[in-house]
Amino acid sequence: MSETPQSLKSTLRTDLTAAMKDKDALRTATLRMLLAAVQTEEVAGKEARELTDEEVVKVLARESKKRGEAAEVYTENGRGELAAKEHAEARIIDDYLPTPLTDAELVDVVDTAIGRVADELGERPGPKNMGQVMKVATAIAAGKADGKRLSAAVRSRL
Repeated sequence: MSETPQSLKSTLRTDLTAAMKDKDALRTATLRMLLAAVQTEEVAGKEARELTDEEVVKVLARESKKRGEAAEVYTENGRGELAAKEHAEARIIDDYLPTPLTDAELVDVVDTAIGRVADELGERPGPKNMGQVMKVATAIAAGKADGKRLSAAVRSRL
């Protein structure tokens, strides 16, 4: 391998080993689940491949979102203990995700994206250009903002 810093997947494996040695059952189970999700993503499609850190972050974000949604359902149905477990798993997963953008940073990302699309179009984009702006904004945000938040911010600025 090249002299790049340790990949996110390697970090997950290393942390799994540490969690197993520490007999931390929740962390061990959560990291095993994350590595399984990454593995599943790697073998999905026509050809098995190694995921980039950016793709691993997307898998982790998806898993974190699933935990949040499951916790909501458990809370609504009066299953507090299961909701607490889901929240605990989500917190462990969130440790591996990039720090989410603040609202001010999100506005900066959206304004930059609008500026780039305006340069391409030769005019300020409108609501009909939302897809183009979202594509640029998503690339700039690089996994630090979920699609729903980003979409709302773009919509409000167009």
